[in-house]
Amino acid sequence: MKKTVLTYGFISGAIAVALMLAHLSFFDSLHGSKGLIVGYTGIILSSLLVFFGVRSYRENVGGGKISFGRGLAVGVQIALISATCYVATWQLIYFKFAPEFAQKCLAGPIEELKASGAEQDEINAAQTQLVEFKKLYDKPLMNALITYIEPFPVGLAMTLISAAILRRK
Repeated sequence: MKKTVLTYGFISGAIAVALMLAHLSFFDSLHGSKGLIVGYTGIILSSLLVFFGVRSYRENVGGGKISFGRGLAVGVQIALISATCYVATWQLIYFKFAPEFAQKCLAGPIEELKASGAEQDEINAAQTQLVEFKKLYDKPLMNALITYIEPFPVGLAMTLISAAILRRK
């Protein structure tokens, strides 16, 4: 199981990282929901490796058989490795190469509120909330935990789907 999990986990992680880096290069032109769609599309594409990893385990290690529980175990491990690659890369980018990234992200929602004609009290409340979030996000451990929330649930969903589809007795 170790070889399959490591192989597919790191391939999935490499895809996630490559697509994240590609997405970041277009960050200024992809605001709001466009950026979310592009970002999560990359995460979904990298999570497809969970399916292929579970299938490979079934065919090569399980002799064509795999239970739902074993498929779940293999898939979760692949998803964790992939998410860890994603988070480690983001930590490096955020703290070493793009410390101004949070400021760019925080400016977008405030500009949208201003453009929609929101009252100044609402804008001030949003600014206060975003500043508090940035203080939290600037702590490496919290940054990592928050960043895991992006890829891991997608990988977990793909794991559940893969384990259900690929199980054979």
